[in-house]
Amino acid sequence: MVWTGTWVSDRLGIELAGDDELRGLLGLALRRNPKRAHLLVSGVLGKHVPQRPSVVHGHGVSLGRRVRALLGPEQAARAVVLGYAETATALGHAVADGLESAPYLHSTRRPVASVPRAGGFEESHSHATSHLLLPEDPAFFDRGGEAGRGPLVLVDDEFSTGNTVLNTLRDLHARHPRAHYVIVALVDMRAPGDADRLAAFAEETGARIDVVAHARGTVRLPDDVLARGLRLVEEQDGRAPAAPAPPESVAAPVRLELGWPAGVPDGGRHGFTPDHRARLQDALPAMADRIVAGLGGPEQAGRVLVLGFEELMYAPLVLGRALEEAGLDVRFSTTTRSPVLAVDDPGYAIRTRLTFPAHDDPADGPGERYAYNVTGGGFDTVLAVVDSVADTPALHAPDGLLARLGTAAPRVALAVIPARTPAPRTSAPPTADRQEPTVLPEPLRGPEFSSYEPDDVGWLLQDLSAVALEAPVEEREEAVQRGGAHYAESLPVEYQPTEEYQELYRDALAGSAARIARAVGTVTELVLAERSPRPVLVSLARAGTPVGVLMRRWALRRHGVELPHYAVSIVRGRGIDANALRWLAAHHDPADVVFVDGWTGKGAITRELADALAEFPRFNPEIAVLADPGSCVRTYGTREDFLIPSACLNSTVSGLISRTVLRADLVGPSDYHGAKFYRELAGTDVSRAFVAAVESRFDEVAEAVDEQVKEAVAADRAPTWEGWAAVERISEEQGIHDVNLVKPGVGETTRVLLRRVPWKILARRGADADLAHIRLLAEQRGVPVEERDDLPYTCVGLIHPRYTRGATGADGKAVGA
Repeated sequence: MVWTGTWVSDRLGIELAGDDELRGLLGLALRRNPKRAHLLVSGVLGKHVPQRPSVVHGHGVSLGRRVRALLGPEQAARAVVLGYAETATALGHAVADGLESAPYLHSTRRPVASVPRAGGFEESHSHATSHLLLPEDPAFFDRGGEAGRGPLVLVDDEFSTGNTVLNTLRDLHARHPRAHYVIVALVDMRAPGDADRLAAFAEETGARIDVVAHARGTVRLPDDVLARGLRLVEEQDGRAPAAPAPPESVAAPVRLELGWPAGVPDGGRHGFTPDHRARLQDALPAMADRIVAGLGGPEQAGRVLVLGFEELMYAPLVLGRALEEAGLDVRFSTTTRSPVLAVDDPGYAIRTRLTFPAHDDPADGPGERYAYNVTGGGFDTVLAVVDSVADTPALHAPDGLLARLGTAAPRVALAVIPARTPAPRTSAPPTADRQEPTVLPEPLRGPEFSSYEPDDVGWLLQDLSAVALEAPVEEREEAVQRGGAHYAESLPVEYQPTEEYQELYRDALAGSAARIARAVGTVTELVLAERSPRPVLVSLARAGTPVGVLMRRWALRRHGVELPHYAVSIVRGRGIDANALRWLAAHHDPADVVFVDGWTGKGAITRELADALAEFPRFNPEIAVLADPGSCVRTYGTREDFLIPSACLNSTVSGLISRTVLRADLVGPSDYHGAKFYRELAGTDVSRAFVAAVESRFDEVAEAVDEQVKEAVAADRAPTWEGWAAVERISEEQGIHDVNLVKPGVGETTRVLLRRVPWKILARRGADADLAHIRLLAEQRGVPVEERDDLPYTCVGLIHPRYTRGATGADGKAVGA
């Protein structure tokens, strides 16, 4: 037989090296994924390749028995098993079957309002990264009795880089530390460096970590494999034939009643106990008999494919095994979210693909779903098994799954399992972050939205790039000061820097990159030490976003930890985006969320965030910032007011994203706040270059960061709000009488010159190193710079008070009036 990886290996040079069994377990395919183009396709998992149910279940049970032998009867009786959505949900169940006495839970991407999260983690290479842990039993991870927590068995289909497992271990060990972990996979494909990282975690925590797999090996990848793989996918997609329409003569699907046992969950999304397992096993023969009868007997059923549904794998699998034991010729596979290229070649693992719309009203919005290797499989009957949440009009629509299956087999049947929806644990009234969830889209990511790498940040925003929102600075200023508009209802025209100004930016970056790297390292280490060992970084778009990207890079480089990072909108006077907070609460533990900003001025946004989060008490309102010259927060990299070069520019240093927009005709009650992606400015974009320049200095500042963190931990970092007091004093002495028109600090002064109508600049005498770009911008706009000896900041920008277009510059007309 031809190995189902030859098509990919011949074209891209990808090789499998290792145990002889590898090629019998794995094939290769390609997918449209900017993180990893190739896909290891298991022939015994029951996800992409139809396989006998007894083979799929048997491989998992065999692994479970090996784990039981490793642990011994006493420890096996105290173990809990955790599987990964979506591909390994049935495999994890089967491992628990082999352990016999272990309760089982699998991660999920389906939030449930009635179940508080018990943790979560990121699968960095996946097309849908966030995993939720939603056990119905709040003590699920604390099982073990008086002897303490028992071993935790983590089950995935493949163990490739180990990143997902490490993310899980760090999250769960911080919440439920234990002495023993067992990692189980069909194949262990880690490189030596990946194994070293797991060993380092074991040494760091003192926990024992064992790995159990059917086969071991590595994937050898050429350096340019990602780029070439994506080009190959584009080329082959262009050649793919159009999906066939359902034949007019297809009979309506036969709906089969299973007689599912009352009280038995549909799977491990909220937990599956040994008692559930026993009751399901007792009920399987009768359910198989009903299916056979509903199909008209074995001869009329013919060759049968039992097709599960995304995370719902175990119930269809054991139903398929029961049909197999009843004498039917059965194969098993499931639908999936994962988009994979199909190539009709014997040396390729995915020969055919059916595409259809999602039919379970997913929390991340509508999208395509797939069933592979169904067409051309020679099936006489396809039995689709879904849970009741997915039995929707979309399932039965002319372009839905059942109609698509009608193009692949002469007969289609449907069985629906009641979905388990746990009751709420308390009768407390909903708070703003515990309401029935609105269906909110997944975060936007580059390159479709922003010029950052997809992993660097997910934007919880809606894309308003097609909307004309820009207005001249003078028009915006007059409208805002007269009370006829809010600054977030429009956008200033993006400032296009002169070559002289760009040279100043480059000089500033070269001179301050190490200083910024120290501040990034310090604030990140303080967050890891004091806020959460697995923080979820949430930057305040957009000034906070480059800082969040750098903090994420520091954690990955120094600790091997991949921190989730999102950007959300907060608007002075309007608060934070409540829908973004609801999405975060549904996908992460709010206690782990750390809000990130670039710097503090007088502390207006610090106060705005604290006020906004009063309705969301599970979130901590304390901001972590790179620089805190206003002394407004206790988690910061430095309290010096110095030039952060990312403040010198607008979108071209912030992923080409505009500042955020909040306007009633554009942002509805169920929408995120908006922003624009300025794709047309790609030629002048320095966002990635800025991050790379600072990241390149991480290693050289590491020791200095360690010392700075020790000093910070021992110091009194309580906010004094001296910046706010200084702003109030300046406002009065200048005759402005409005603190909102006084913008202290280098970053805020730069914003005044780029986006508002400046009146004058106050500069601390002798602070020339950080003010070259300020002086140039002031000269270009005809704004005077007044030297002062008594400023607590390097500089302060004053917006023209009570501005009208007849009172420009610093002539005093508006003040005199």
